[in-house]
Amino acid sequence: MSHNTQTPASGAASGPPTGAPASAPKVSLKDARRIAFAAFVGTALEWYDYFLFGTAAALVFNRLFFTDLDPAGATLAAFATFGVGFAARPIGAVVFGWIGDRYGRRPALLTTVVMIGCATGLIGVLPDYLAVGIAAPIMLAVLRLVQGFAVGGEWGGATTIAIEHSPEKMRGRFAALVQIGSPVGTLVSSGAFALVLMMPPETFDAWGWRLPFLLAFPLLGIALYIRLKVEESPVFKELAAAGEQVKVPVLELFRKSGLRLLVAVAAAMLGVGGFYMMTTFVVSYGTNVLEVDRQVMVNATLIAAVLQIGVTIFAGRLAERFGPGRMTVVGGLTTGIAAFPLFWLIDTESPIAITAAVSIGIALITLSYAVTGALLAELFPPRLRYSGVSLGYNLAGAISGFLPLIATALITVGDGSSWPAVLVLIGICLVTVIGGAFGERMRLRDDIVEIDHNA
Repeated sequence: MSHNTQTPASGAASGPPTGAPASAPKVSLKDARRIAFAAFVGTALEWYDYFLFGTAAALVFNRLFFTDLDPAGATLAAFATFGVGFAARPIGAVVFGWIGDRYGRRPALLTTVVMIGCATGLIGVLPDYLAVGIAAPIMLAVLRLVQGFAVGGEWGGATTIAIEHSPEKMRGRFAALVQIGSPVGTLVSSGAFALVLMMPPETFDAWGWRLPFLLAFPLLGIALYIRLKVEESPVFKELAAAGEQVKVPVLELFRKSGLRLLVAVAAAMLGVGGFYMMTTFVVSYGTNVLEVDRQVMVNATLIAAVLQIGVTIFAGRLAERFGPGRMTVVGGLTTGIAAFPLFWLIDTESPIAITAAVSIGIALITLSYAVTGALLAELFPPRLRYSGVSLGYNLAGAISGFLPLIATALITVGDGSSWPAVLVLIGICLVTVIGGAFGERMRLRDDIVEIDHNA
């Protein structure tokens, strides 16, 4: 069976580089589910680590690692450190994309999960500013860079290996399973912080905040155990058997699939940037500007994460019926329309209104985010898929990772009003709508694998 059984719709970019396997490999449905679950576990650890840093940037790092700055400056510095991780992600995407497309999806994914877990755990043992001075924020930034570098190859690889074990008609649900790693990571990280925030403030500042970071070590052990049982992608096996791997994937990606890469970046913007606007930025805004109890803000993200799991599953199934590009457009439009009302609710300072706003906002963003993996995987041919998916997603992350910093700076200039942050959110919604619309037209509807019903 050809890997290009359908051609892109009219108006799409020129076809992808050749080199896809000549026939679709077969896997059992049981194996497809198992691989998707393993991808989910690693991604959940990834997002646990990443979201943990974002929450700590809003609640801890601004006070303990940037002690010599005024409160507003300390928050900006903490978010700058948070954004540094996003800047490292495209570099990781290039390196791990090269490993994944050249030597295999599996070795790349084993490396990324170890790097992420170790970097996060080590943050839990860092001395603060009062102990070692300027060395504290420097070490924090270095570990954040390691996190970002590894994350640059983790999500794209997990999505690729899950997609390459699933047939075309079931990609939406398996790609969505990987995306559930995001709310689960949020749930565990927010839950961990909610628990330690129950400690007396002096205990929390002394050592309580470290416990969620140290938890990354045992979680890494679980994730690594599951990942070691994952087989290499059948699609990559066929590419390797035919000797059709690309020597330098990123060069061919820019040369032959540059427009597809641009569309991938645009389509992924809301799922990454919008999410951090509704979590990291909102937690900081509520705590530091509105002076709402920080426990209220963390609990709001916790409740939103539970809702996000259901929305992710629902949106994944809808993508199988209507297409991931169309779902991306729907998510972008609805989030943009709701942006001002959501922040009006937050500005009431009511715990119920804040929780409702964060939950609704995350649910709307998830309509796009749940299908990002399915859409990006279908934008690139197998020989460039790991690199294309990783780089597209992480370029979006590099751009949008600084949005909490930008939004915080804008509201500082605007005397604390939330409307500049709302305009930032609406702007990335529009970018994602455009990306989703073009992405749907440019999808490569190929049968990557077939389900072996006799297995």
